[in-house]
Order: sequence, then C-alpha cells, then structure tokens
Amino acid sequence: MIEALVFYVFALTAVGSGVMVISAKNPVHSVLFLILAFFNAAGLFVLLGAEFLAMLLVVVYVGAVAVLFLFVVMMLDINTTELRQGFLQYLPIGVVVGGIMAVELVLITAGWYFAPYVSSAIGAPTPQPEQVSNTLALGELIYTRFVYLFQASGLVLLVAMIGAITLTHRKRVGSKKQNIAKQIAREDSVELKKVEPGRGI
Repeated sequence: MIEALVFYVFALTAVGSGVMVISAKNPVHSVLFLILAFFNAAGLFVLLGAEFLAMLLVVVYVGAVAVLFLFVVMMLDINTTELRQGFLQYLPIGVVVGGIMAVELVLITAGWYFAPYVSSAIGAPTPQPEQVSNTLALGELIYTRFVYLFQASGLVLLVAMIGAITLTHRKRVGSKKQNIAKQIAREDSVELKKVEPGRGI
C-alpha cells in the first residue's frame, strides 16, 4: 500500500512538473520545475531498485540545470533586477515546491522502513541467473545491447554543446568584444616623429 502511494505521488508530481516546464512564461520558473521533475524521476528510480540511476540523475542533471540556467540568462538577456523585484510575490510558490521535495524525501525514507524486503530485489535489477549489482547490470546493458544508442546520445549532446557555444559567442549589435588581431594590425596606433637635435617634439 505504501509503495503504491509513494509511486503515485512521485509520478503525478513528475508529470505536473513536466507540464509546468513547458508552460511557464518565466524561464527561471521553468528551470525550477525542471529540477523538481528530476527529483521525482530519481524517486521513481529508487522505487524500481535503480539507486545508481537515481543518484546519477540528481548529481549530474540537477547540477547541469545550474549551467542551463546560466545559458538561459546569457542568451535571452534576462533582466535579473526585474526578477528580484517580484521575489516576495513568488516566495509562497517556492515554499510549496520545497515542501513537496521535503515530503518526497520523507516518503523515500519511509518506504525503506515499511518495505525492507525491497533491498533483496536490488541485487538483481535485470533477469539474470547470477546476482549482480545495479551498476554492473547497467554497464552490461549500455555497453553491449545499447552501445550504438549510447554513442548516438553522446553525439547529440556534442552537437547541442557546440550549438550552445555558437549561440553564446555570436556577434551582437552594441556588444563590446576584444579582437586582438585587429588591435595588432592597427597602423594609426603608433606615429613616428623625427626629432631634430636641440629641439623638442
């Protein structure tokens, strides 16, 4: 009973957070809802016995969201002063989101307490005759059966990284940028004066 309740809490919150990511008008709010969606997905992974994927999702993707937030601020030229002016207005929403995350962490801990037999299923996350760890089973699946999909996802991330760098370093009207080659090639920066003996310049 407690497992089904925790599953529905995580699943419904993850779906709601995903909808808010694409429907929120403020990109900062979208990032916050994306973090909440990642936490809920990590909770679902814990329920499935994939604790390695859960920790990977929290450590890697939630950390990458901070970088995503920086890219959004740089590329969209968001005025952070205007966002800070409405801080108290959105404080209740932040408290609600933080409360939901705290309740979910408590539910994860309670799930381990009320269902101690779940730990016996973690040793065999895939149907294999021998008992293997979650990380070993994941590595065997990624680098054998899904190796081409894994490489393709790496190429997609590489293209996305190159596109983000290109968008960030594009030329903008009115922006100041240093061009060292143009500075060195200047001919009017130094003027030679012939000084006659006994006279100044």
